[in-house]
Amino acid sequence: MDRNAKAVHGWLLLLPAMVLLVAFTHYPAISTLWHSFFSTPKGRRPAVFVGLDNYQAMRDDPVFWQALWNNLWFALGTIPTSVAIALVMALWVNRGLAGRGFLRLAYFTPTVLPMVAVANIWLFFYTPQYGLIAQFLHGFGLSGINWLGSRETALPALMMVSVWKEAGFFMIFYLAALQSVSPSLREAALLEGASRWQYFRRVLWPLLMPTTLFVLINALINAFRLVDHVVVMTRGGPDNASTLLLFYIFQVGFSFWDTAYAATLTVVLLIVLGLTALLKFRWLDKRTHYQ
Repeated sequence: MDRNAKAVHGWLLLLPAMVLLVAFTHYPAISTLWHSFFSTPKGRRPAVFVGLDNYQAMRDDPVFWQALWNNLWFALGTIPTSVAIALVMALWVNRGLAGRGFLRLAYFTPTVLPMVAVANIWLFFYTPQYGLIAQFLHGFGLSGINWLGSRETALPALMMVSVWKEAGFFMIFYLAALQSVSPSLREAALLEGASRWQYFRRVLWPLLMPTTLFVLINALINAFRLVDHVVVMTRGGPDNASTLLLFYIFQVGFSFWDTAYAATLTVVLLIVLGLTALLKFRWLDKRTHYQ
């Protein structure tokens, strides 16, 4: 087979994946950007070109800024916490413990539950007076807290649910990475007099950087695409204290039927995700070793 035939054969093998990527990723992104410069069609009135009017409206929209600020705090609170807990759990169940198979199952179980089911479970936990947390506090003579009805606690309550669900998922990747590390490295480090902390910091942690990069990117995407828990548990309340950016896009597009403004908000969400992912790749690239 000559070089041209090999090239054609290679492109044909890539064609199905390229078609799916263009159809479900690139085209929707470009289409969303295009529609953000037009008005929302209503009835017999077609969409008209409005330029940057949607972006100017977004600039003056206090709910958008509140949702963006909430989402940044949500990401800052959930990403480091879930990744750290996942790493600790992976290190724990990777040891030769009795019943470690049960522990792995227990840690991973929240991951396989549907998002709506998880939200309803925690909705019962957070219910004032009758919820599990309220009953626990009553046992110590403490009054219950309206976790989802207070501006100060609504967003942290959602963070807790997200961490509980995602930590087990990230643990699986760390566990797989730990099991691929040769035991001879730990033995050599111990022979050299290294402590457990030194072995983790100097040997194990650098070897886990490719997994950490993968986990961080997934955690970032999950933090900005959360909408199920918000719909079931808070509806963005109280007073938009728990409104996240994707929920606001869902609200604008499907409750207010302003598809053009929803497209504008989506463009901002894509830009935020793209810039954050790029910064992570550039920052972690020098610290990541694949061999």
